[in-house]
Amino acid sequence: MSEQKYILVTGGVGFLGSHTVVSLYEHGFVPIIADDFRNSDRSIPEGLKKITGEDPIIYEVDVCDQLKLRKIFNDFDLQGIIHFAADKSVIESVKEPLKYYENNIGSLVNCIKLAEEYKVNNFVFSSSCTVYGEPDHTIVTEESPIKEAQSPYGATKQICERIIQDVNQRGSNIKFLSLRYFNPIGAHPSSNIGELPNGVPDNLVPYVTQTAIGIRDKLTVFGNDYDTPDGSCLRDFIHVMDLAEAHISGLKWLMSNTSGISEVVNIGAGRGVSVLEIIHTFEEVSGLKLNWEFGPRRDGDVGKIYADITKAKNILGWTPKFDVTAAMKHAWEWEQKIAE
Repeated sequence: MSEQKYILVTGGVGFLGSHTVVSLYEHGFVPIIADDFRNSDRSIPEGLKKITGEDPIIYEVDVCDQLKLRKIFNDFDLQGIIHFAADKSVIESVKEPLKYYENNIGSLVNCIKLAEEYKVNNFVFSSSCTVYGEPDHTIVTEESPIKEAQSPYGATKQICERIIQDVNQRGSNIKFLSLRYFNPIGAHPSSNIGELPNGVPDNLVPYVTQTAIGIRDKLTVFGNDYDTPDGSCLRDFIHVMDLAEAHISGLKWLMSNTSGISEVVNIGAGRGVSVLEIIHTFEEVSGLKLNWEFGPRRDGDVGKIYADITKAKNILGWTPKFDVTAAMKHAWEWEQKIAE
């Protein structure tokens, strides 16, 4: 049993988690998924099996329930943890801040407590570019100042990073890597898994594809007066499989290091793409004309931000492989597949 490299993936049936589960299998790890399906669809495990040929090992637990989560630590000799499980909607977090503080912070605290108790010393944390708030400069490095968060969601990620920093500074044996994601989009090239939001999507790309296929009447572009080339928000959109591979690079990097480290690393494509560019790229890929209009700015949105990914290249040896065109193509193929 100890020969297997078991990795706990909390939130492993979600959008980011499920694609990372695929990459873990591909690199010889055995992912153990903890997910209560609150933000996930029950069709995803079947998609995972089609891609990997393996029945995914899933514990249906709320990661905030330490007693149930403990069972996984008892059942497996875990070599590492990738902690995705969190509520993730900027808009919802403004409306329901307590839900976000309770779930996002409580789940991390549980994972760290159990990791220390069971001596699971490799820990990858799912952070976010929202920790930068409204940045002074469009391009952010890991040394860019942490400004006031623009939403409770962003604040939870700042607090979680602080918790990790405090645990590390008091001498924990856990090696921590916090990956600050920018905007993951796309789907697995097989179209067997992809982004599958519950209800109305908050994220741009599933709203684009759902509008194109007729689920939504039209897409609203929030704001046309930002200080960007076309007036729409500028973002760093990264293909979800590139993001998944970054976790494997990060995990291997942790495993090769001695105890006591805690690093933060930006994970993005390293270039800015506007909301309108995403729409035009989708129209080129699909051959369809999208029904969209401008609307007012949205609370919690940062005008323009994208990543300097030098550190990810230098310390993790990771670089993104897919461009926005490929991501939009895969997202559209996934949308058509689930509509069948």
